[in-house]
Amino acid sequence: MDGLFALGSNGSGQLGIGHKQDVSVPREVKFLGSAPLGEIVQIAAGGNHTILLTEAGRAYWAGDASSGACGIVDDGAGEAEATKFRELVVSTSERLGPIVHVACTWDSSIFALRDGCGKATQVYTCGAADMQEANPDSELTVGTSVLLSDFPPPETEIVSLAAGFRHVVAVLSNGDVYGWGNGRKGQLGDIEDMTDPKGVVHRPRKVGGIGFKVKKAVCCQYTTCLIAEPGDGQIRVLGADKWGLKSAAPAEVPNWDAISASWGGIYILQRSGALIAWGRDDHGQLPPLGLPDLDGIAAGSEHVVALTKDGDVISWGWGEHGNCGPQTEKFGDVKGRWNVLASLKHLPEGSKITAIAAGCATSWINVAIEDGLFL
Repeated sequence: MDGLFALGSNGSGQLGIGHKQDVSVPREVKFLGSAPLGEIVQIAAGGNHTILLTEAGRAYWAGDASSGACGIVDDGAGEAEATKFRELVVSTSERLGPIVHVACTWDSSIFALRDGCGKATQVYTCGAADMQEANPDSELTVGTSVLLSDFPPPETEIVSLAAGFRHVVAVLSNGDVYGWGNGRKGQLGDIEDMTDPKGVVHRPRKVGGIGFKVKKAVCCQYTTCLIAEPGDGQIRVLGADKWGLKSAAPAEVPNWDAISASWGGIYILQRSGALIAWGRDDHGQLPPLGLPDLDGIAAGSEHVVALTKDGDVISWGWGEHGNCGPQTEKFGDVKGRWNVLASLKHLPEGSKITAIAAGCATSWINVAIEDGLFL
C-alpha cells in the first residue's frame, strides 16, 4: 500500500479513482499517464472537484470541470477522464512558475505561484465569476484563468490561502489579510462600500481592524477564523455566528500547532496533541470524548479526519457518503466515537502516513514507503 488513497462522495469522479460511485473504504487514486513524482503536499477540494499539489509545484485535478475550476481543459478529452487525475493547466499563454498554494470554493480554484524571484506573488483564479476580478470590458468564459492585478502589495507575498463556500482569504508575509468573494455575512470584515449589489467583493481587499499579525486563516461556510503565530495565538472570527462560531471562540490558543475548519466548526490542534473545537455538532462533528493524542487534523465540510500519534487515521462526523468509513449510525453519522480508516499497524514495515486531507464529504490519506518513494 503506497500512494494516495481516497474515500467518500464521488458523484462527479472527484476522488479520481476511475469511476463515479461513492466508496467507504480507501481506494487508490488513478492518474492519466504517469503519476507525479515527489510528495503530494496539499489537497484542496471544492463541491465536486479536487486539486492535488506536489512539492514540485505541479497541480492535478479530477471531478467536475464545468465551472472552469479545473483550469484550461481539453474539451476533446472525454468525460471519463474526469474520474482520473490529470495535470492542471493554469495558462497556455504565459510561462508560469511553480504553484505553492491552492484553495477551492464550491466551484472555483485559486492558485498562488512563484514569480521569477521565487516569491509567491502571482494569484490566479479559475471558475465562478464572483471569485474573479471584475472587468467591465470583457466577458469571462468557462475555462478562463484570471491573474489578479496589483496583488499582493509590493514587498509582500502569499503565505497561505483559505476558502469557504464562496469567499477567499489570503495571508501575506507581513501578517496582513486580504479577502474577496461573497462577504454578505461579514466573513471578509467591514466591506459595505466595496461590494456589488449582491455583496460580492471582486478583487482582494485588506481586512482591517484585526489587531495582530495573522499567521494562518481558515474558512467555514460563511465565517473566517484568523490566528496569530504560535506563542501568541490570538484569535479573531469574522462573519456569521451560527453555531457559536464567533461567540464561543477562545480569545487565544498560544500553543497551537495546526488549525482547520469545516463548514460549521473550527478545530485547533495543540502541540500536546489535544484538540480544541467549537461549532456545529448535530452529526457528531465536534471531537468525541476519549480522543487519543493527535499529530494532524483535516476538517471537511461536515466531518474530520485526524492522524493519531500512534499512526491511526481516524474520522468522525457526518459520513453519509462513506467519507468516515463504512460503520455509521442513522443519517450516516459517526457521533460520539470515531472510525479507523487506516493504520500503520496494518501497513508494511517502513510505511509512513505523510498526509491527510478532507473535502466536501471526501477523505484522503497519503502513504509512502521508508525510502521516500511517493506515489
